[in-house]
Amino acid sequence: MKKIITPLFLAGLLFQGCAQSNESTKQAKVIQPKTEISFELADFLKDNPALDKEVERVFKQMDDTAIVAQLIMPAVGRLGQTKATIDQHIKDRVIGGVLMLNGTKEEFSTWIKDFESNNAKFGNLPFLYSADAEPSLVNRKIAGSTIVKKANELKNVDEVIACAKTISGDLNAIGINYNFSPVVDMSPNTTVGFRSFGAVPANIIPWSDAFIQETQRNNIIATAKHFPGHGLVTGDTHKALQVIDGEMKEIGNYPTLIANGVLSIMVAHIAVQNNAKYDTKGLPSTCSEKIVTELLKDSLGFKGLIVTDAMNMGGVVNVPQAAYKAINAGCDIVLMPLDAKKAHQEILTAYRTNKEFKKKVDEAAKKVIRMKIAMGLLKVN
Repeated sequence: MKKIITPLFLAGLLFQGCAQSNESTKQAKVIQPKTEISFELADFLKDNPALDKEVERVFKQMDDTAIVAQLIMPAVGRLGQTKATIDQHIKDRVIGGVLMLNGTKEEFSTWIKDFESNNAKFGNLPFLYSADAEPSLVNRKIAGSTIVKKANELKNVDEVIACAKTISGDLNAIGINYNFSPVVDMSPNTTVGFRSFGAVPANIIPWSDAFIQETQRNNIIATAKHFPGHGLVTGDTHKALQVIDGEMKEIGNYPTLIANGVLSIMVAHIAVQNNAKYDTKGLPSTCSEKIVTELLKDSLGFKGLIVTDAMNMGGVVNVPQAAYKAINAGCDIVLMPLDAKKAHQEILTAYRTNKEFKKKVDEAAKKVIRMKIAMGLLKVN
C-alpha cells in the first residue's frame, strides 16, 4: 500500500507574446511540474534521500517539547490510563503515540478519531497507535476483534499468514498502525511460551518472518519481541527483574528477521549476568547500552524502531530515572511509563543540559518521524 505525499507546485506555460514594435514572436517557456514523492513503509529502512529531506524538514519545525514527546507512548484502556488523561497529555504535547490496551474495537476506533482531532487542534504530529495484537492475545485485548487461533495452535505457515492478514484487517479498520507482535521467544517460559510459534522450535524464525511480512504488507509496523530473549528464563518480568545467566541463547532468532526488514523490536526487562561482553550490571536490558546499542544496533545492525517493554512492569519499575536510562541506552520509544508527563520532563531536562544525550533523543525522534512519514501519516506539503 503506497501513500502519496504531493508537494504543492505551479506548472504551466508562459505564452508567447508579440512585440508591438517589430511583431517578433518570443518562444514560450515551459515550466515542468515537480515529480510526486511516493513513500511506502519499506522505505523506512532504505537509503532514501527524499525521505531524509522530509524528516529534516519536519524536525526543524518542532520545538524541544514536541521532539521529546515523540519518544513517549502511554496506554489507554483497562489497565492503562483514562481517555481524559490521554486528552490532557495531547493538550500538554508530551506524547507521540498511544498503546490501545484492553478495550473494544468500537471504542478504540472512536478514541483514535478523537485523539487525532485533538492532535490537529494542538499542532501535534499524528500518533503511532499500537496494540498487543498477538494471535494469542488479540481477542482478549481488543474485544470484538475477529476470532483467530492462538500462536501455539497454528498448524502451518499458511495459517500464520492468514492469521496476520485477519489481525491486520481489524487493526486497519480501528486505526491501529503498530502491532507489538510476533513473540519470537522460545516456548519453555510459561508467561510467553503459548504466545510464540515455539511449540516446534524450527518454526519460530520462518513463521515469525511470515507474520511480520504479512503485517507490514498491510502498512502496519510489526515488532519482534522480547529481545534478547524471554523464553529460556523461568520467571515473569511483569512481576520482577529476570536474569539470563551466561549465554544469550535466543539471540539467534533475530538476525534473519532483521535482515528481512522487521521494522520494530521490543526490549525486555531482563538482566544479563556472567557474560563478559554483555553483562548489564544488574540493570534490565531496556536500560543497558550494552544490550540496546552495542548488541542490537551495532552487532546485529538493527536500524528500526526500538521500543521498551511496558515501563510499569516489576522488572524495571524500581529503576531510578528509568525513562532517561532507556533512551540513553538506545531505545526510541518509552512504553507505558508510570507517569508520562514526568517521563517527558525527565528526558526533556536531560535533553536541555546534556549534549550527548540530546543527540540520542534527536536520533530517536527522527526515527519516529521517519516512520510516520513512510506510513503516510504525515502529509508533507
